[in-house]
Amino acid sequence: MTEDHTPILLSVVVPIYNEAETWRTVLDRVAAVELPGISKQIILVDDGSTDGSRAALSEFAGRPADALAADLPPGNRVDAVFHIRNRGKGAALRTGFAAARGELIIVQDADLEYDPAEYPRLIEPLVEGRADVVYGSRFASGGRKGYRKNYLANRFLTALSNLTTGLRLTDMETCYKVFRREVLDRLDLEQDRFGIEPEITAKVAQLGVRVFEVPIRYNPRRHEAGKKIGWRDGLQAIGCIVRYGLARRNRARKDRAERTEERE
Repeated sequence: MTEDHTPILLSVVVPIYNEAETWRTVLDRVAAVELPGISKQIILVDDGSTDGSRAALSEFAGRPADALAADLPPGNRVDAVFHIRNRGKGAALRTGFAAARGELIIVQDADLEYDPAEYPRLIEPLVEGRADVVYGSRFASGGRKGYRKNYLANRFLTALSNLTTGLRLTDMETCYKVFRREVLDRLDLEQDRFGIEPEITAKVAQLGVRVFEVPIRYNPRRHEAGKKIGWRDGLQAIGCIVRYGLARRNRARKDRAERTEERE
């Protein structure tokens, strides 16, 4: 809680694309998490779903405010935003970030791979003033998490990202990223698809803020069960790592040169 005992607001941004079987379960799990002194704004962003998710979410969110409030535990507010067509996870996140009103903002996928019960541990470093951004790492505790192909791809992309950002992350591609509002407001994000992950990481590194990792549990699902990221997204991620990482290095070199000129 803040010094005047006003509850902290946590905005939970949930991008949804063809998750008819899971989005309501995820919503209920997010709403059920107890965070003393913290209320939640849950932002559901439908990214042009075609499997019935959009209609179900529209019907759910279209009810009167008192009916919505009665359907969830106290301290939860739900906002729904709809994209006319599918634009990608990055676009959905940008839409959700624009609608966020909280002092803290967290990303929550609409599948069942990530458990909202981790929120207390993810938020703690921010509430205690030890971090500005927190990543929930699937790999920080060691061992292989997920299917071998995806695991190796994630580790490679994280290592490549670290080379360009100077960070020492174990899981750059994780869904669970938590931001202080003032940090997120400084990120000029532009990627529409999964390139948003390395873009966020590079631009956070450029700010020089405190980044903290917390180990999390992870329940991976296969592509046939609805997992949407593929090899093309991996190639795009490499391109974004190089693009935004080089921009950071060029900026750092420019800053060093300017400081040298000032001293002379």
